[in-house]
Amino acid sequence: MAGHSKWANIKHRKARVDEKRGKAFTKLGKEILVAARHGGGDPEANLDLKTAIARAREVNMPMDNINRLIAKATGELEGVDYEEVNYEGYASGGVAVLIETLTDNRNRTAPEIRHLFSRYEGNLGEAGCVAWMFEMKGTLSISKEGLTIDPEDLMLLLIEDGAEDVRDEEETIEVVTAPDDLEKVKELLDGKKLNYSDADTTMVPDSTVPVTDKETAAKILDLLNQLEDHDDVQHVYANFDIPDEIIQQLE
Repeated sequence: MAGHSKWANIKHRKARVDEKRGKAFTKLGKEILVAARHGGGDPEANLDLKTAIARAREVNMPMDNINRLIAKATGELEGVDYEEVNYEGYASGGVAVLIETLTDNRNRTAPEIRHLFSRYEGNLGEAGCVAWMFEMKGTLSISKEGLTIDPEDLMLLLIEDGAEDVRDEEETIEVVTAPDDLEKVKELLDGKKLNYSDADTTMVPDSTVPVTDKETAAKILDLLNQLEDHDDVQHVYANFDIPDEIIQQLE
């Protein structure tokens, strides 16, 4: 969980910059398209679509845009056909990297992803080489600022309501659930009028790789940031554990 939390925090800060560049709209738009194509255009009957819409609304995507994307996915409007392709490999220092993409041309995407791995002294591997190290989980973050309940009492309630892991961090409470239990935990927090953020299903590593060399850490973070910037990449997961002081220096 430590490695996941650190990379998640880096990505959240980066997402605020991406939003200004319009990248967030592009990536979330693809996510809505694929979710609606696979599960239908009704978010109440399609949890993936409901989650994608919530993420899009968090970055202020207009509902008109969202509705047009759903219409394209369900055949009411003409649109681009995207394919889901995952890539796996190792960054510098033996850190496992799992990448989820949505592409309209895998013959373009694959060599571009391979080039990024090589550029930062990593290696793109075969399918299945690192996926076994990750497990799908629900995650969310609760800010301690303005919290109206004792953190320890809240953590106990969360565990009783189905949370698998609850971590008391410096400024937040980080929650991990089984994917199907995320909505139940969100309902608990909504009922108590407690604010939370970054509620999503994500791939969490079973174990992490300690990285204490600053140069190696820089190569890892540069690779992950470049992958996140790629237009076809939707999500990047990694199992590094870099000390906070090194991350702060590199940022």
